[in-house]
Amino acid sequence: MKRKKWVVLENNPEVMNQLAAKLGLSRELSFYDVWSLDEPELLAHIPRPALALLVILPLTPAWKAEREAEDAEKEDYQGRGPEEPVIWFKQTIGNACGSIGFLHCAINGPTAEYIQPGSDLDEIRRQAIPLGMKERADLLYNSVPFEKAHESCVQLGDTVAQNEEHLGQHFVAFVKVGGRLWELEGSRKGPIDRGALADDEDILSPRALDLGLRRAIRLEQQAGGTDLRFSCIALSRKA
Repeated sequence: MKRKKWVVLENNPEVMNQLAAKLGLSRELSFYDVWSLDEPELLAHIPRPALALLVILPLTPAWKAEREAEDAEKEDYQGRGPEEPVIWFKQTIGNACGSIGFLHCAINGPTAEYIQPGSDLDEIRRQAIPLGMKERADLLYNSVPFEKAHESCVQLGDTVAQNEEHLGQHFVAFVKVGGRLWELEGSRKGPIDRGALADDEDILSPRALDLGLRRAIRLEQQAGGTDLRFSCIALSRKA
């Protein structure tokens, strides 16, 4: 049976704030453009601590090879239940990577405290917790509210909406949970623990960036590549 294929979302604050509002994340939070990873004055507009990062990156040969090597020895993810450190979704809907990336940002860590009770987001999170990987994927695949929320955002942003099967880019969410940096992406074999963060290190701290986004950028640089394009937005409580 042919699987569902949605229109790709653009990774910018307008789109993701709209998706957040539709699904039921408190308006106390907002996404902000990340204009630099190194220049403090270009990060000053983002209230700290930043709670999550949503990044879209090109799948360069170097990053692709590293991902395949990391996943080669892994079994399919078996996590489930309230003791699970993060809630992770396997992607089975074509081009839904942006909305699933948003979910990974919104339902994990301290951000979950800002989910409006009784909202669609609250219901998705509640239903997902006891489920295994396949059942969670089915939950999203069959969720009418999730699909309608995605559809409401496809015409937002600065570029023409596209529904090609693969655009050569991947959405990745980074969240801090339990003092660890987690990398969450629906096309991997499960959530990835990238390492420890101190109490005063948020998701935009130098160490979090080195363990996360900068890691993928370094792979391309070390391989002699020049494709360093990425788009990054941060989720924070409004000042």
